[in-house]
Amino acid sequence: MGFHHVAFATRDAEATHRFYTEVMGFELVKVVTSATPGPDGRPSDGYSKHFFYATGESTDAGMIAFWEIHDPVIGDDFPVDLNAAAGLPWWVNHIAFDAPTRADLDAHRERWQQHGYTVLEVDHEFCVSIYIRDPSNNLVEFCHTTRPFTHDERLRALELLRDPRPPLEKEYAAVVHHPIRDDAPVAGS
Repeated sequence: MGFHHVAFATRDAEATHRFYTEVMGFELVKVVTSATPGPDGRPSDGYSKHFFYATGESTDAGMIAFWEIHDPVIGDDFPVDLNAAAGLPWWVNHIAFDAPTRADLDAHRERWQQHGYTVLEVDHEFCVSIYIRDPSNNLVEFCHTTRPFTHDERLRALELLRDPRPPLEKEYAAVVHHPIRDDAPVAGS
């Protein structure tokens, strides 16, 4: 079972919209507007927009959604960078989208570069991923699985999960920084 959607807050709906439609290639499919609930659960003087993007050919592939909140109690200075808000490194909390083929992954990388982003590519051995950050500074990823998980990996997974000091795996086989294309605009413009 896949997820229906994941949702994040944004302080800049227009920049978020441009990023997720133009840079990520997703489609805006729905916006829900409503009063924000106050501390007692009744509608307050504020309002919100909850906007949804299809991440694949249909909404069955899962969606990503955002909240644009205008509420005097919540204010407008809430954190939107998940890792910074949690005091974690930039790479911990992130959202990864599927790239079914290597050609799909390369097409996403090329689009990102054309939009002015330097793209980090990491070969994780069982998958290859590309990464950039969105306007809220949250890490987004496209990931292409290169092989199925082995029977031994599946058997060992729970053992490693429960091991308080598991043996470390080898370093990544390849880390590549794909530069911004010469003809690309400045990212986010």
